[in-house]
Amino acid sequence: MGDAVDRNERSLTIASRRSVLLVDLDGTLTDAAPGIVGCFRFALAAMGRPAPQDADLSWIIGPPLRQSFAEMLGGAHGAEEALAVYRSCYGSTGLFEAFVYAGAPEALALLKDSGARLFLCTSKPAIYARRILDRFGLAGSFDAAYGSEIDGRFEDKGDLIAHILAVERLDPGDCVMWGDRKHDVAGARRHAIPTIGALWGFGGEEELRRAGAAVLCAAPAEVPAAFGRFPRRSAHDA
Repeated sequence: MGDAVDRNERSLTIASRRSVLLVDLDGTLTDAAPGIVGCFRFALAAMGRPAPQDADLSWIIGPPLRQSFAEMLGGAHGAEEALAVYRSCYGSTGLFEAFVYAGAPEALALLKDSGARLFLCTSKPAIYARRILDRFGLAGSFDAAYGSEIDGRFEDKGDLIAHILAVERLDPGDCVMWGDRKHDVAGARRHAIPTIGALWGFGGEEELRRAGAAVLCAAPAEVPAAFGRFPRRSAHDA
């Protein structure tokens, strides 16, 4: 995106660049639609509320599924039961019904080689996220992988980021978020962290712009250069 990254911008020195990247999973590193949507439909059918076959359910990818089930079922009643059915499907087969976006592994490798510290930051339960990273050979790129808990803790991206910052003792002024949905942007903004928006994911340009993403990238290959253009922010700059 020409307006996202100023090619004429003076390169920052390594010491002045931010060094921590928080990375979303679904829609950012992997296209997880087949498994998530398939298991979501399975759960709705089990609840006697099947969605029309031609319904576009891509909107459920990214936000906490408790919220999505509550919306589909007309309220919180039944959402927990539907989520349990979903997890019985997703935990056995659905989580591997996905593919890694072209260029994502190479982008992670470049970021890692440049000295960046990478932390997975996904609303997906951590027990699933770590299995996915292992299956697709991405685990080695990350210093640690964080996600939500089965009981719902850290489903909110802002809460999850606060948890990562505390556990890893990270300075928000040294961090950048990389994600594809408005929830990634909003969660990061709570901590004054800018977001690199992934246009190949499920949010799209309008959603990411409205949410306030600092940079928009059209492909994973653009992310390392975009990340390198964020200056480190000290406490007195806030």
